This record gives sequence, structure tokens and C-alpha cells, in this order.
Amino acid sequence: MNYIAWAILALVGYTLVPPLAKLATAEIPSDVVLLISNGILVVAAVGLVVATDLSVTKYLTHEDAIYAYGAGVALTVGIVAYYRALAAGPVSVVVPIFGMFIATSSIVGILFLEESLTARKVTGIGLAVLAVYLTSVE
Repeated sequence: MNYIAWAILALVGYTLVPPLAKLATAEIPSDVVLLISNGILVVAAVGLVVATDLSVTKYLTHEDAIYAYGAGVALTVGIVAYYRALAAGPVSVVVPIFGMFIATSSIVGILFLEESLTARKVTGIGLAVLAVYLTSVE
């Protein structure tokens, strides 16, 4: 797979992290969601959970835990693809494509989390797409 495909896969993977984490945190403390979805931050997440005296085990099988597990999978796909894209292609192309997760996460929030759609958000997302196009096309 070429660097553009890896960058797009990174974009798709990372787009899902904020909405899934948002869904998980509806019923699960954010510290517990952090522990589940960010394996690379295990030491920090365990420290936060211990410091805040939260029960982890009761949330591992919570009905909303699926969102925390989904966020962890999406984060893994996104970051692995991002590093592969960076290894294969120029930073000036890969990073703007990856950075589109900000706009695409907003779109996911609007479409699936019933967040408001405003003219300002539409303008911002449109300008983000334009910016990525202008910075990544050679």
C-alpha cells in the first residue's frame, strides 16, 4: 500500500476515536476509557484510575464498554497507518491528510451524535478540506 493509502487509512481510523470515546464516556469515567482505549498510556491511565479511586473491573463488561474498545481499535489502526505513511511518503503530504481527523470527527459527531451543524462549522470543515488539498497535492 502506498503512503497516500496509509495516510487515508490513518485518517479513517483516527476519525472514529473522538466519537467513540465520547459515547463510552456517557456512562464510563473518562479515566477508565483512557485505560481501555490507549494501551500505550497504560501506566498513566492506571495512575489516574488509582488516584481517582475508580473501579475498572465493573466497567470492562459495561454495556457502553464496546465504545471504549472500539476507540482503542480505531486508535491502533490510525497510529500504525500514520507511521507507515510517514515512513513511505513526505511529511508535507501525510500530515495534512492525517490532520483531517479534526474535521471528519466533527462530521461524525454531527451525523451520529446529534451535535449541531452551523454555518460556521460547515465553513470550517470546507476550509480544512481546501487547506489539505492545497498542501498535499504536488
